[in-house]
Amino acid sequence: MASETSEITSLHPDIEEVVFTEDQIKEIVAKMGRQITADYQGKCPLVVCVLKGASMFMSDLIRHIKLPMEIDFMVVSSYGNQTTSSGTVQILKDLESDISGRDIIIVEDILDTGITLSYLIDNFQTRKPASVQVAAFLVKDVTAPRTAAIEPAYEGAHVDDRFIVGYGLDYAERFRNLPYIGVLKPEVYTA
Repeated sequence: MASETSEITSLHPDIEEVVFTEDQIKEIVAKMGRQITADYQGKCPLVVCVLKGASMFMSDLIRHIKLPMEIDFMVVSSYGNQTTSSGTVQILKDLESDISGRDIIIVEDILDTGITLSYLIDNFQTRKPASVQVAAFLVKDVTAPRTAAIEPAYEGAHVDDRFIVGYGLDYAERFRNLPYIGVLKPEVYTA
């Protein structure tokens, strides 16, 4: 992997280290899809993508869910162009679907503070769904307790408390298109 990492970072000089390669990501997503398929047999869940970060993950994940389902999208923000959450969640685009009586799977790129997911779960509960679960591609292992206690039903992988980008994760709307997940060099976001 060392040669793969040096080749990748020579193409993307702002990346300090590759955390998950494209192949590792594919394996993680396929496993999550199999788990969801097994758990939702006989149901037609509504899979909700939290844009923009989860878009790549969602498009890959739904190809591995082998049962009837529907999709919808939300745009929420608690970061803006910052590296830490502001603590205030704003819905910039709401769902188009009525979720009353539906089984909902919220698809999120990363569980960090838990603020956004906690807000969405509380918001969705007021709309009377049959169930609400979370599929988080990454769970950040933070040193301090999470602001909101969220336990995803489906977790892809855990990552250290570092600033990561790629596979939908961004810094100031950049780096989402990287096919892997890497650690962003601190000088990029502290300059």
